[in-house]
Amino acid sequence: MTNDNWLKNHTFHHDQFADLGELVKEKEKQGLTISLCLPALNEEATIGKEVVIFRSELMTRTPLIDELAVIDSGSTDRTREIAESYGADVYLSSNILPESGTRKGKGENLWKAIYQLKGDIIVYVDSDIRNIHARFAYGLIAPLLYRPEIKYVKGFYERPLVHAGGKRSSGGGRVTEILVRPLFSLFFPDLTHVIQPLSGEYAVRREVLEAIPFPTGYGVETSHLIDVLCGWGLDAIGQTDLGARVHYNQPTVALGKMSFGILKAFLRRAEGLDIIKELPQFEDIFFQFEHEDDEYRRIEFTIPEDERPPMLEIPAYRKLRGLDT
Repeated sequence: MTNDNWLKNHTFHHDQFADLGELVKEKEKQGLTISLCLPALNEEATIGKEVVIFRSELMTRTPLIDELAVIDSGSTDRTREIAESYGADVYLSSNILPESGTRKGKGENLWKAIYQLKGDIIVYVDSDIRNIHARFAYGLIAPLLYRPEIKYVKGFYERPLVHAGGKRSSGGGRVTEILVRPLFSLFFPDLTHVIQPLSGEYAVRREVLEAIPFPTGYGVETSHLIDVLCGWGLDAIGQTDLGARVHYNQPTVALGKMSFGILKAFLRRAEGLDIIKELPQFEDIFFQFEHEDDEYRRIEFTIPEDERPPMLEIPAYRKLRGLDT
């Protein structure tokens, strides 16, 4: 299949899957279970609405989702309390696999969700979406139900920029366009067909999630795509247009830290695949500048990009899943 055909045959729109009853029939026919994970850190403003929408639309009204869980990184606001009050299963990331220790970062939550959640398919949806809708989950699940060769489905969407004066109709995806897409163009051109590689919304078959390593920080989504491409091929990836997604965009200085973590994870993958050879030992220090009182100061941030091994290598997981019997 040419890449142009891939874009046509592996790109979907959520409207194609609006008949939720048919999705449930297909799920039950295949005997699959589906878990929805909301990774969270200080999202009290949005987490409640997300839990309410997903529970009411995809569990109570239509039983597409079997499990809805919030994996929290240690919020200091009311995120966990609110999520639990609306019926989500709430877990503190540090309490999952405690013998493995705790790392900072969203990727840590995603990795630990594989151990904690039961589904044959796990759907990840960010917890900061202000225009949340059930399509953010069912639009990702459906291609996995109808296309057995697809194992990993990314979401993409219009991303209005939210700023003090309101919203602009387009924008966002700045790290994708400035960093990730140029890197993919140079080193992994097949992945340039993925419209929003850094999307936080995706659905994945457990057999894939448990077999790939997880960067614990910003590099998790980029590394996932590389690992799935190398392990299962481009045809294992799909993508769904989820419409518009509204959230508060981060300032440029924050995107610099994100880019630093992504670049470290990318270079680690490229070196492991012998695409780039003999890289130096990287430091975890990222430098930026600030200007105050007519003085310029260089400031530094420690941004580790640790990596968790494939969950299949964790003895407690193998015991939990009965893999050694």
